[in-house]
Parts: sequence; structure tokens; C-alpha cells
Amino acid sequence: MELIKVEDLRKTWKWAWLWIRTLLLLSIPVVVLGLFFLIYINVLGPPPLKVPQTTIFYGSNGSIIGEHEPLGQNRFWVKLDDVSPHLVDATIAVEDRRFYSHHGFDYKRIAAALLADIKAGAKVQGASTITQQYSRNLFLAPDKTWERKLKEAFYAARIEANYTKDEILQGYLNTIYYGHGHYGVEAAAQYYFGKSSKELNLAEASLLAGVPKGPTYYSPIKNIENAKDRQQIVLDAMVATGTISEKEAVDAYKTPIEIVGKSALPEEKASYFQDEVEYLLKNKVGLDPDEVELGGYHVYTTLDPKLQKKADYWVENTIPDTSSIQVGMVAIDPRTGDIKAMVGGRSYEESSYNRATQARRAPGSTFKPFLYTAALQKGYTPSSLLRSERTTFYEGEENQYTPENFGNYYANEEITLAQAVALSDNVYAVKTNIFIGTDQLVKMAKKFGIKSELSSIPSLALGTKPVGVLEMTSAYSVFANNGERSEPRFIKKIVDYKGDVVYEQEVERKQVIEPEYAYVMTDLMRGVFDERLNDYTRVTGASVSGLIDRPTAGKTGSTNYDNWIIGYTPQLVTGVWTGYDKGKTLHEFNDVLYSKNIWAHFMKDAMANRPITQFSKPKGVVAVSVNPDTGLLSNKNCPEKRVSYYIAGTEPTQYCEGKAVETKDEKPKPTNEPQPGLFKRIWNWLAS
Repeated sequence: MELIKVEDLRKTWKWAWLWIRTLLLLSIPVVVLGLFFLIYINVLGPPPLKVPQTTIFYGSNGSIIGEHEPLGQNRFWVKLDDVSPHLVDATIAVEDRRFYSHHGFDYKRIAAALLADIKAGAKVQGASTITQQYSRNLFLAPDKTWERKLKEAFYAARIEANYTKDEILQGYLNTIYYGHGHYGVEAAAQYYFGKSSKELNLAEASLLAGVPKGPTYYSPIKNIENAKDRQQIVLDAMVATGTISEKEAVDAYKTPIEIVGKSALPEEKASYFQDEVEYLLKNKVGLDPDEVELGGYHVYTTLDPKLQKKADYWVENTIPDTSSIQVGMVAIDPRTGDIKAMVGGRSYEESSYNRATQARRAPGSTFKPFLYTAALQKGYTPSSLLRSERTTFYEGEENQYTPENFGNYYANEEITLAQAVALSDNVYAVKTNIFIGTDQLVKMAKKFGIKSELSSIPSLALGTKPVGVLEMTSAYSVFANNGERSEPRFIKKIVDYKGDVVYEQEVERKQVIEPEYAYVMTDLMRGVFDERLNDYTRVTGASVSGLIDRPTAGKTGSTNYDNWIIGYTPQLVTGVWTGYDKGKTLHEFNDVLYSKNIWAHFMKDAMANRPITQFSKPKGVVAVSVNPDTGLLSNKNCPEKRVSYYIAGTEPTQYCEGKAVETKDEKPKPTNEPQPGLFKRIWNWLAS
């Protein structure tokens, strides 16, 4: 055996050391550059990972009432915990098995892909990790240039340096394209299987995980055979990674799968309401319009889908298709101010103009309760008497003003405040407005939340200045809620795509009038549906009083162009306006009935199966049995009576002195049967 010479060893070592030094010298710039690169990407910080996503609107019961898709792309963001573990395991197994062990680049996979490409003489195997695919989805165009590859590596490094593996995987699953315009696992699961991604079983998850490889080629809708072939590859990969057994893979492949092929989301509801919510998001909440369009927010609203369905139903089934009359309708929970239902018109497709929030119309006599609240505070009582007869007033020095009662019916005698409310007597209202001072009505209306422009004129008592349906309905909630005003609320909270609450609106309450005045006014407005209050004509709510089956108060109002009713129980306030968009005169025998019928049927339907609740009587209010015609205490001479409520100390103390009703034997015996007065007998005779 020939011995290696020492000189040869020295030469070998010399050359080896030369190469080592050369490599070390060459590696220094690489290491330095690597350090600088790491420092640079850390200084840059995390890249923004937001992508265009579908904004979802929820009703008060948590159900989806609508969505806002970005650029025609259906996207929803879900947390990793809300994705089926089967789908997570399947995705990692088939896309990036070493995802949790590499730092954005799988060098073993890159080497294997290069060898496979060299052997085949073409690109046959991909080596992109989940992180690289994620960066491509977020920032890059789907081309195959070296420039894009370098950018992809750059963004992948930034993502890995600034986000956890779970955050990266969550982002990937929410941005990957699954075909048919659906991005992310949630949108895809809803589309293909009609269920959430959290509910997917192993068979469904393995089928879905194979789609991103070729969303068109492997779509189970377009080609189920290709999709099943790809599913087998996914299941084999899961067996190889140890997440499932071979038996589970076989069973999953054989499991029948129902392909839905459409979104499981319901059709959009309450489009007028949604428009108002979007307006508030942009103009009150302060979100950028692009954020609203593309931000993937979860907007939790106050809308009650069941009540909305009832509102839509009664509007549609009350007004005939042959009529062009329009409607504005709002239902509010007076305790919170929550908008529970809204109708802005008869057809959103034909007109998106929201007559409940955008239109301003004369409210007619529905404005009178604000006047009479001010009058009560100035010393009026339900028994206060004023003469109802045709009267001319002056607005200014020259303008004469002669209000007319509906149908030109006047008592031509003194009537009580209770009768004036129930009959909607206009002369009584204008006289009262003048007596207490016309500025008092303006001040009171503002207290109740009326924001529209008003004028201190006598005719304001009859609602001659235009207001909105929403502001009027909200104002009436003060009566229903013991004098406490709750600001109208459309949105409860907003959650961003990460699950963080970015906005939350609490209930805003303010006591604007004393509870006793609210209660007395409520009792007066209950008289709108009580025909015992008058002899000479019908109370204004008589036509729908048969539908009232619980304590209910309200007020009607009409002009030549508008018809209103706003009424309430302790749990719900509803306002309805009907009229024509272009100021067309209402047809007396048809158009004037629509608002009442919509309101009454909706309220009866909305309150069905709810407990019957009494209006809460506060301290400082007393109940007295009075004669409706005189407002004095009922006795044997005036047997007709009605229980009325008064602020303590203002109740009548004098008894009625009317003539006793005589029987056929001419013995003066009192009777409990009320007898119609002269004017009512004439009215009944004319109507017969």
C-alpha cells in the first residue's frame, strides 16, 4: 500500500482551505444581504391582508336579510375555528404537507419539482406553498413571469415574518377561488352544498379541497367525474399524512354527496331598510364607501324579518295593482327605538325612493297630539270645552284661514278635548293653538324629535308643514313609552372580517315629557277607536275598530293629498302614509281607506300571540267615570259614561245635569243604554 506523501496532503489541504475561504467570503454578502432583507421586511411590517369581501346584513333574530357582493364576487370571511377540521386537513394534505414546518418556502418540494420538470422536459409539478399562493391571491396578477415569481417570494417572506401559521392558513382559506364566482371556503360551501363550511363532512370537504387545483376542470357541477378523481387524490394525501385511515378514505369516497349549486342565502329582504342602513354606514358611522362595498362587514340590524314580511304582505294585499298610490310605513319598538319593519314604496325594483325616510308630506291631524300635550301642560284637561263651529282665523294681518272638518260636519256646540281628539275636530285644534300660543306647538314638536322645519302659525295645529314618516312614528313612541324618547336605531353593531366589533350603537333614551302627560294623551288617543265618545258623527278610527283586540291608541290624519295613521300598543308603534308621488288628489271613497286598513291588519297580525299589555299608569293620574258629551261626572241624569284619566287635581268634580231618560210608563228611571243624539240620528237616517 502506497503511503500518501506529506507534501501531497499539504497541497490538498491548501486547495481545500482556499475553496473554503472563497466560499466563506462569497457567503458573507449573502448572509449580510439576508440579514438586511430580514430587517427590511420587519421594518415594512405586516402587509395588508384585506381583500374584497361580501358585506352581510343580519336581522334582529340573527338571520341573513341581505348581502353586498364586491364586483360580482361572492366572498365571506370566517375564522379558522369555524371551518370544518376535515377541510383544513384536506387542504394542507393536498396543497402543502409541510406547511407548519417551513418558513414560507418548501425547499425539498422545490427540488423535487425541478427534478420532475427536468425528467419530463416541461413544467409538470408545482412547488408553491400555501403562503406563496396566499401572497399571489392577495397582491399579484395570475401571470407566470419571473418578475411575478420574485414578488411572490418577497410577499411570502413578509407574510411569514409578520403573521402566525394559523392566520396565514385562515387567510388562504378565505381567499382561494373555488369556481363559479365564489371565493373562500364559506362562499364555496354555501354554493356547492348549501351549508356552512363548519358543517362539511369528510366526503364534502375532500371534494371541495380538490377544486382550487382547477376550478373549472374539477367543478363537481360541470364535471363530477373529474371532481371525484381529484377527491381520490385528496383522500390519498390525507391517508399519507395520517389525518385519516384508509377505511375512512374509502368510506368518504363512496359517500353520496348532494350538490346544491346555488347559494343557501335567502332572497334579499327589506331593500328600503338596507338602503337606509348603507346610508348610515357611510354618513353616520363614518365608514369609507369602498369599505362598505368591499369590506366584508357583518352588520347586525334591528329589523325583525317576521314583522317585515307581515308589513310587505299587508301593503301588497291592501292596495290593488290597478292603483298607482304609494306608501311609506315604519314600525318601531318604542322601548328601544329599534326599527322593526320599513316599507318605502310598493316596488323597490320600480322605484328605490324611500318614502318612509326621504319623503316629506303634510301630516294632517296626526300632528295634533303634540299640540294637545302642550295644552295639557297649560291647564287643559280631557273635559276642557270649546265650541266647534265653522270659524275663520287670520294668519297674519291679511291671510284668512277657515279650517274645515272632514265632511263639513260641526257639532255647533261645545265639545270636550276628548271628543276633539277622537273626532279630529279642526276648529278645536286651531283655537287651542292660538289660545296657548303658536310657539308652544313648535317647541313641543321639537321635544318629541320632529326635525323638519316648522312655523309658529295657527294652521300648524292641522299638520300643514311637511314631515317624514320615520320622524313622526318615532315621535309617537314618546307617548307609548311613558314620555321617554328613544332615538331611532337601525344598527346594533358592526363586526369586521376579523371578528372585531368596530361599531356598536347603544339605546339612547331621554325623558322629554312627564309620564302622566304621556298617559293622559294615550288615553285620549284610545278614544279614536271608541264610538261611545260622540253622538253626531263617527270617531276617525271607527272603520277599523273591529280589528283592535288589545289596548291601542293612535291618531289619523288627512289632507287632500295625504292620508296617515299612527298608532301603538306598549310594544309597537306603527305609522303609515299613503298618497301619490306627484301630488295627485286622493279619491275620497277609495284612497282614504288604504292607510287605516294596512295599519290595522298589520298591527293585529304583528301583535298576534304576544301577551296583551296594558299601558302603564304612572303616579299622579286618576281615573274618573265621566259623561262623554259633557266631560262631567256621570250620574243617573247622564248614564252614558266612559272612564277617562286626568292629572291628579284636574279631574272634574261637578256632576252632569242632563235630563233623565224616560220609559214608556213615564216613570223617570235611569237607564244604562246610551241613546243617540239628534245629529247622530240624522246621520244614521241619511246613511240608511
